[in-house]
Amino acid sequence: MSSPDRAGSFDLVVVGDCNPDLLIHGSDVIPEFGQAEKLVEGMSLMIGGSAAITVVAAARLGLRVALVAAVGDDPAGGLMLALLAGEGVDTSAVLVRRGQATGMTTVLSTGADRAILTALGAMTSLTAADVPPLRTRHLHVSSYFLLERVLGPGLAGLLAAARGRGVTTSVDTNYDPAGRWGDHRLRAALGQTDVFLPNEAEALAISGQPDVGAAAAALSGEHGRSVVIKLGERGALCGSDGPLVSVPVERPVDTTGAGDCFNAGLIAGLLDGLDLPQAVALGCAVGAASTRAVGGTGAVVDRASAQALAARATFLLEQ
Repeated sequence: MSSPDRAGSFDLVVVGDCNPDLLIHGSDVIPEFGQAEKLVEGMSLMIGGSAAITVVAAARLGLRVALVAAVGDDPAGGLMLALLAGEGVDTSAVLVRRGQATGMTTVLSTGADRAILTALGAMTSLTAADVPPLRTRHLHVSSYFLLERVLGPGLAGLLAAARGRGVTTSVDTNYDPAGRWGDHRLRAALGQTDVFLPNEAEALAISGQPDVGAAAAALSGEHGRSVVIKLGERGALCGSDGPLVSVPVERPVDTTGAGDCFNAGLIAGLLDGLDLPQAVALGCAVGAASTRAVGGTGAVVDRASAQALAARATFLLEQ
């Protein structure tokens, strides 16, 4: 495990999921049952899990980072720890659960769209009590809905304690496979969140509103919380009265993990002291650049290239 400075501090600690992604990509990746064998254009085994993708993207932007997650004591867990250490991620707070399997995800990607199959494995053993009070400037929580049952009960307290130490916080719930879209535990956690980072579909489902503007209004403002709604290639909306921020985008090779990379760019911008729209522009740049290769970590995006793309951002005030 890597441990660059456990006696010191981090810029960013990310809490959430950590699993290998098997990316199956091509123009036709729909399987055929009946024991039919089908050829596809390619497969890639890569760092996966929203939290792991975010922390790797942040490390490549030059942040000092640590991941808190749970893996099994199996080859998949060992692979993830090795790959993360190679990216400069501190993994000393990643728990290795004896006798459990590491979660794994298969992504069927056609480039602009994808389908996802996930086996949760050890990732759902992570509780708020497992998160050590690491010295950090920012605490980010990924994939809330995958960990809702175990992490949800203590998450509001964890975030409140972090804020009490002067740490800023953010949450990205990601998709809810159960289709419930949160309860009082999520509302309590969001009450201790400085920046909430859903995509459009998630914002609509969690807020119960009919359009993105109404969703932004419903989700913004409580306890000083900012809401940034990710809109894919259209960019991202800064709350109900902020601009729609976008950067020039190319035809994507694969959009897997683009939202997670967006999160890393936005957090890096906020830690640099940028105002929210400028930080969102950096997030859009990192997210867009991440789609140039297969997988959430396939395209290596550094700070200089991300800043250059962010400098070309547009800010639309009227929706």
